[in-house]
Amino acid sequence: MTLTAADIPADPIPNRTDPDNTASHGPAELRAGEQFVSEQRLIRPRAEAPAAYDAVILSSFGGPEGQEDVIPFLRNVTRGRGIPDERLEEVATHYRANGGISPINQQNRELLAALRGELAERGPDLPVYWANRNWEPYVNDVVQQAYDAGHRRLLVLATSAYPGYSSCRQYREDYGMALEELGLEGKLRIDKLRQHYDAPGFIASFAEGLSAGLREVREKIAAAEHPAAGNGRIRIVFCTHSVPTTAADEAGPRAADYEGGSAYVEKHLQAARAVLNSLDPAELAECDWELVYQSRSGSPSTPWLEPDVNDALEKLEGRVDGVVMVPLGFVSDHMEVKWDLDTEAMETCEKLGIQAVRTPTPGTHPAYVASLRDLIAERVAETAPAEDAAGVQAARVSACGGKGWFDACNPECCKPARAARVKPVIAEYTGDDAERIASAEDA
Repeated sequence: MTLTAADIPADPIPNRTDPDNTASHGPAELRAGEQFVSEQRLIRPRAEAPAAYDAVILSSFGGPEGQEDVIPFLRNVTRGRGIPDERLEEVATHYRANGGISPINQQNRELLAALRGELAERGPDLPVYWANRNWEPYVNDVVQQAYDAGHRRLLVLATSAYPGYSSCRQYREDYGMALEELGLEGKLRIDKLRQHYDAPGFIASFAEGLSAGLREVREKIAAAEHPAAGNGRIRIVFCTHSVPTTAADEAGPRAADYEGGSAYVEKHLQAARAVLNSLDPAELAECDWELVYQSRSGSPSTPWLEPDVNDALEKLEGRVDGVVMVPLGFVSDHMEVKWDLDTEAMETCEKLGIQAVRTPTPGTHPAYVASLRDLIAERVAETAPAEDAAGVQAARVSACGGKGWFDACNPECCKPARAARVKPVIAEYTGDDAERIASAEDA
């Protein structure tokens, strides 16, 4: 397919994202006239037929809940890498500064309560468990608990919205490994809800926060004795977790191309535009935007997605009076938001004299919780909008346009090329059309 001007995404305000700082599985920046095979041209079904699920597991990363938990938690996170405790202590700073407590666990408790309430009120009336990869309650323990309680078909809701290894496939591995290690293969069915970067409530919660953030930063600029640039301009900085460029390249079905060179990057760009398009154009006057990254780790010689948020802020010196940071890649205010944005990025803005605001993550925003309920409801037979997969697909609503992500992922989707072992997964698509592309005429 050759892109025409009509195929290029329309930006409501200028997008300043650096096209050189992307992955390589597709063009860095979409331009008319180039060859581009959109992921929307994959012909395989995206929705699975509704089924009689009998429980849900809210699945997350986990975090320490006291100083004595920090090093054991970090050992879990880095399991298999042979990192000594001395090195782990060096990276424990932000947890130590917060009393050894990650806010993520309490936020998941709050989301768990909100989701249970939403399901009780609107259905489906299913029990909701909570499990973590790296801290209590552990995935294996919760899967065994659900099985012992008589459940035989489970749905996993991961607290990550975008396609990628750590945000999607690793959760699928967590439960594939649990079934294998617990001897429950063939006895217990576990499926996973699709990535929800385009869920209406996810986008709406960020749009509400951005609207409030723009009002707040303009008030700060008006009150500033010495504005940083004196031009009234504001940069909207959409922030997400950086990943190695190899992992970014591996995200999503391999037969397609992606804006920004990766499904991980493309879906963030689409979500950012959806948030911006939700606002009144007048709110975006004197604004532009960009996608930046944070929280990189590992060897400095390993390429990761860039620019880092602080590097991006440094480049704004003398160019803008205000910054609004939108933590688009995160569903709650966990440690990487509180430390990397609320502490380090805010300090950078203060040094530069730039007025700054960080907007909320979705957390337990009513619209977000309602969208999570809708994702569950479309998979459960008693509440699904149709009896078959085609009907469920037709009823989907995407705030980003398009067809939404996949209920079951292609075998190669987000699969690490250098993995020492191919781990068992749940929610894997087995059709023979996994990578088949529709013709340009049929797309």
